Amino acid sequence: QVHLVESGGDFVQPGGSLRLSCVVSGATSKDYTIGWIRQAPGKGREGVACIDSEDLSYYTDAVKGRFTISRDSAENTVYLQMTDLQVNDTAVYYCGRSHIATLRPTGYDYWGQGTEVTVSA
Repeated sequence: QVHLVESGGDFVQPGGSLRLSCVVSGATSKDYTIGWIRQAPGKGREGVACIDSEDLSYYTDAVKGRFTISRDSAENTVYLQMTDLQVNDTAVYYCGRSHIATLRPTGYDYWGQGTEVTVSA
């Protein structure tokens, strides 16, 4: 059984930074695409970033230049470094596993429970 556990969400002021972690168990993360998908209050899920089995990374336009996804294969963990956070980055952030490199939430078959990021002055 595959499990993904997110952590690192917090309350931060605009312009601040956070690093989210996604620990994968029951599968080798490097064999799959691991992605970060967020859901803002009252909105649907939105793909933010993903890293594929060749460690190629993909980002939605809204976070390019501000967010960086990376993988520590030894720890079976994927990180999302978020800088210059804005109010509209407020959301629950989920990590998920996919067999393809995609930012579409429907492309993921396993999900974590989510970690909450709140950006507010």
